[in-house]
Amino acid sequence: MVAEAGVGVSTWLAPGAVVPAHPLALGHDGKVDWVSQRALTRYYLQAGAHGLAVGVHTTQFALHDTPALLAEVWLQAAETVASTDQPVPLIAGVRGGPEQVRREAEVASALGYTAALLSPRPGASDTEILGMAELVGEVLPTIGFYMQDDVGGRYLGMDFWRALFDQPTVIGVKVAAFDRYRTGDVVRALLESGRDDIALLTGNDDSIVGDLITTYRADVDGEERTVAFTGGLLGQWAVGTHAAVRISADVARMRDSGTVDAGILTTGTWITEINGALFDVKHAFAGCVAGVNELLRQQGLLCSNACLDPLDRLSPGQEEAITEVRRRYPDLLDEDFIAEHLDRWRS
Repeated sequence: MVAEAGVGVSTWLAPGAVVPAHPLALGHDGKVDWVSQRALTRYYLQAGAHGLAVGVHTTQFALHDTPALLAEVWLQAAETVASTDQPVPLIAGVRGGPEQVRREAEVASALGYTAALLSPRPGASDTEILGMAELVGEVLPTIGFYMQDDVGGRYLGMDFWRALFDQPTVIGVKVAAFDRYRTGDVVRALLESGRDDIALLTGNDDSIVGDLITTYRADVDGEERTVAFTGGLLGQWAVGTHAAVRISADVARMRDSGTVDAGILTTGTWITEINGALFDVKHAFAGCVAGVNELLRQQGLLCSNACLDPLDRLSPGQEEAITEVRRRYPDLLDEDFIAEHLDRWRS
């Protein structure tokens, strides 16, 4: 096994960590725009991101249909990180059936990736997902993933999470259920597991501050135990990353001090409003990946909002909604920061 029970998250992810889900930059011809792809990676690094997740939902799941291109995208991110003085952990999104996720984990490991975020194929049973987590764990430490229903996820019960946390190679879980009850199930299972070496990462883009500010407590077999979200791995943090780093650090300090500034809760509502436009909530998240790309396009980091799947595109009115949140929340979307450094990132 790669990861034993004693291998903790502290070795690769600090409290308050901001991990953007890295988009895929395509040109109008549908091919990867490597200048924009590299510019995005440079942006996240200079913004202070604590890690990068590549090959995940925001990178477009269709990328996994072309293994050679997926490996090239992983390699580009690794080389860009290696060329800077800001080394950060790289998380590889792996997807598919057992053979595919094992093979992808091997490729990512060879490229220097730190961990794998497991995104099973639609329709996989609990038993199949747990088996794939074991397979991936033989190659890389593994992060579980609770994805919301609207983008291909499904309900995963307490028994599933208990079994997953029993696997010593599991070092984290991304909770992106967009559901307070399901989020609570994961937290409860983690509390009951007794493990303190698993990173609880928010992927709930609609409740980022709420997740990060909260300490969960429960009585487990007569002992009071606590757990809190270490940080987040988010498509939302593919934009406004510099602001996200500042906000996440502020939230971590407030939570540790036990005193929460009411203003941070207001900021959380603003982030949720931005996310509503970005992820296309009005149309059941149909334009969520294209929306991230569109905001980055408007800022000059990407040349198009194109996606590999032609069905992944902006919904009616979404472009205008994104333009409006940029106007209303420039500080939260790094408008000045990007304008100052854009030419160098694209050089």
